[in-house]
Amino acid sequence: MNDWGHLITAMVTPFDNEGRLDLEKAANLAKKLEKEGSSALVLAGTTGESPTLTDEERLALFATVKSAVQIPVIANVGSNNTKKSAVLAEKVRKTGIDGVMAVVPYYNKPNKQGLYAHYQAIAEAAQLPVMVYNVPGRTGLNMDADTLLQIAEIPNISCLKEATGEFDKISRIVKEAPAGFRVYTGEDLLTLPVLAIGGYGVVSVAAHVAGKQMKAMIDYYLTGRVKEAQRIHLGLIAIYKSLFMTSNPIPVKAALKLTGFDVGSLRLPLVEADETVREKLTQDLKNLPSIEEE
Repeated sequence: MNDWGHLITAMVTPFDNEGRLDLEKAANLAKKLEKEGSSALVLAGTTGESPTLTDEERLALFATVKSAVQIPVIANVGSNNTKKSAVLAEKVRKTGIDGVMAVVPYYNKPNKQGLYAHYQAIAEAAQLPVMVYNVPGRTGLNMDADTLLQIAEIPNISCLKEATGEFDKISRIVKEAPAGFRVYTGEDLLTLPVLAIGGYGVVSVAAHVAGKQMKAMIDYYLTGRVKEAQRIHLGLIAIYKSLFMTSNPIPVKAALKLTGFDVGSLRLPLVEADETVREKLTQDLKNLPSIEEE
């Protein structure tokens, strides 16, 4: 079973001033995230502006980041076209990547049988651990627990990124999924609550700017220092919320720039953060909770 750790960061994709993929900056950002406590990275997901990336750009990004860090690298191959996703998964495997992520198909809204067949095809093509990504706010389809549990039985389907606050569903999956299947929340704000009901960790956006705090919070909880974990959780709520004041990844790219790590522009249809967003981020970044430096 793969071990991707408890704090996976869904990494932004850096671009230069002309909107071209900036591979050097991507490598440097990956190293920064690793140093600050990320246990693995997801590339070319929603936070990585996947709809605007060509397959050639994705493959170059995957190979570059994989060679830059020691932590596992997970490549997003998901789309609402099963054949396209499976072909990309097969190409990704040849880059030496550690696993793939695939979102619930959006817009065409397949039924349960279609969802199962979709993930089965991707898993067979990838021959790598697969993370299922359920994010109904973006896909328009919320995969139910019964379907998720069936998909969890497919060989090499290894974990779930669940971007809902449905604690009853998360609890059931934690309880009934095959041994070793891991449940991650896709909502930074729910990291500590999901750990408390048996989830394994988070696929995070906030770790770009609060990775040290999030790692400390998770470590505190896992070692029984629950009050310290709660203190950090409460201290991070403001930045969690401000990073989603407008469409992700607009705020997180602005936040990185405010901290001195400029990852460049966004690709249309996303546009730069406005002054209101930047002011709120500036305030919340100043008020990140303190942690004990090891």
